[in-house]
Amino acid sequence: MDGVPGSGADVIRAQLPTLPDTPGVYRMLAADGSVLYVGKAKNLKRRVASYTRTDGLPNRTRRMVSLTRAMEFVTTHTEAEALLLEANLIRSLLPPFNILVKDDRSFSYIVIGKGHDFPRLMQHRGSAERRGTSGKGNRRDSDLFGPYASPHLVGMTIAALQRAFLLRSCDDGVFASRTRPCLQHQIKRCSAPCVGRVSEEEYADQVQGVRDVLSGRSAEVQAEFARHMLDSSDRLEYEDAARWRDRIRALTALQSRQDINLEDTLGDADVLALHREGGAACVQAFFFRGGRNQGTRAFFPRIDAEEEPGDILAAFAAQLYADTPPPALLLLSDPVESPDLLEEALSLSAGHRVAIECPKRGPKRRAVEHAQTNARDALGRRLAERSTQATLLEGVARVFGLPAAPRRIEIYDTSHIQGAFPVGAMVVAGPEGFQRNAYRRFYIRDPEAAGDDYAMLRETFTRRFHRSSKSDPDSAQWPDLVLIDGGLGQLNAVKDELAMLQITDIPLVAIAKGPDRNAGRERFFRPGQPPLTLEPNDPVLHFLQRLRDEAHRTAIDSHRARRMKAMSHTRIDGIPGIGPARKKALLHHFGSATAVASAGLKDLEAAPGISETIARKLYEHFHG
Repeated sequence: MDGVPGSGADVIRAQLPTLPDTPGVYRMLAADGSVLYVGKAKNLKRRVASYTRTDGLPNRTRRMVSLTRAMEFVTTHTEAEALLLEANLIRSLLPPFNILVKDDRSFSYIVIGKGHDFPRLMQHRGSAERRGTSGKGNRRDSDLFGPYASPHLVGMTIAALQRAFLLRSCDDGVFASRTRPCLQHQIKRCSAPCVGRVSEEEYADQVQGVRDVLSGRSAEVQAEFARHMLDSSDRLEYEDAARWRDRIRALTALQSRQDINLEDTLGDADVLALHREGGAACVQAFFFRGGRNQGTRAFFPRIDAEEEPGDILAAFAAQLYADTPPPALLLLSDPVESPDLLEEALSLSAGHRVAIECPKRGPKRRAVEHAQTNARDALGRRLAERSTQATLLEGVARVFGLPAAPRRIEIYDTSHIQGAFPVGAMVVAGPEGFQRNAYRRFYIRDPEAAGDDYAMLRETFTRRFHRSSKSDPDSAQWPDLVLIDGGLGQLNAVKDELAMLQITDIPLVAIAKGPDRNAGRERFFRPGQPPLTLEPNDPVLHFLQRLRDEAHRTAIDSHRARRMKAMSHTRIDGIPGIGPARKKALLHHFGSATAVASAGLKDLEAAPGISETIARKLYEHFHG
């Protein structure tokens, strides 16, 4: 990084003599080192030189240039590689002058594991590059189907697939330790491969059936089920025929849920439609796989009024598919400037050919128009919500005597069960609603604080504000209001802890349920002031209740996740030399971690993949 005194144009001009005429990515940096903008170029020198001619630049770009005090560069082999790198940097750095796709919700996928004789059917949420096939570890050798916009839709789909194909959903540790069929088999959602109720070949056929359905070939699978049912009926095997009938019903229910279709001719395609209004934008995404709609999602990218629609969609697509596999076809509502470049970049990322179209007529155009209608409606609701949210924030300022409507409210709560697995949670809300990407969870470290609500709050606030107190208090991350789930005791604990950190200028409010813990009769405590109550039908009260309930939900969910993780921890976890592969081999061989712990030295040496050295280490670990 090179910094040059003077105007932003002078700083940029000073970089030109050393820049190559090759593709690459450049970053414009402010005086404090923060990234203002990330851009890509087919020719770095020519693209960067264009910023020195400020008279022809839009106002927003001129302001960006004026703030630039340094630049960084990365060269790439091709412009497509530069486009992919640019998208990844924008997603990670969130530069203020770029078009940003800010969405804190991750996509959901259906995963069929590999590397096991009886693969597991499961749900994955998050990046398509980080998916596991078992309860622990990350493996990429699995079949991924999606994305699905709604986790609820994935859950219903998996439940229907289990009824139709009887695949297991348990993790490998549970599978290896079973000695008799579980409840899933009793309710006809699993064929019980763990105890040999189905052969490996039969189970493989069931797995292939799931792959066929998720790939859009459900009609063929249903016809095959019907043939099996008729054959069983002809042989007077009515119980077997009834089982096939139930599987057909499950498959039919799955198809009825998925058939929220616009056009069956789309195959695997995503529809991205843009609508702009009032300086804001919405991109509505429809996800089609096998001609069926797997859900929709509205995105609200941060844009500038001077951006062209095609530029918004191109930047959106590049960032959206940075960690989500694109389909073979993208249908856009507006043409992009360089579709060939975007196709090449997405194809390079996906590992298969990706085509981009901006249809003008026919079924594809009808799909795009339908998505545009949804984008317009979603943006209208968003703008209305913003207006309502602004009114509520002004009401909060009025109720608590704040100088202005708070732009960042932090809400805190804690959760534990008799001191076990204590967790503190921080929820953030502002003019845009809940900012879920800013939530934080604090696993309480002090064993003496566990179970003590006051001590847990003190540790939570110390860890939240310890570093912040050393930085600029005017930072955008500094809260305008802190809301605590609790009463006067919790308020005083937090006030004293912040005073020790020399933080005395943050408004603090504790919200406690009224007599008999009745919602609607909450009391609000503030330092040095009498308790405050609001009318039960006051919209501000309802808003504050929602904030409190979101913090409470987040704390409980975090506590539950920590508890479940501890419950899945076996006695052989953490032993040096016992990684996931050896752990799996031991569980397969002995059936459970308890059996491993009680096994003799010779028995351990006989386990597959366990050497004499490892066997002795295991034996000494459990037997001293």
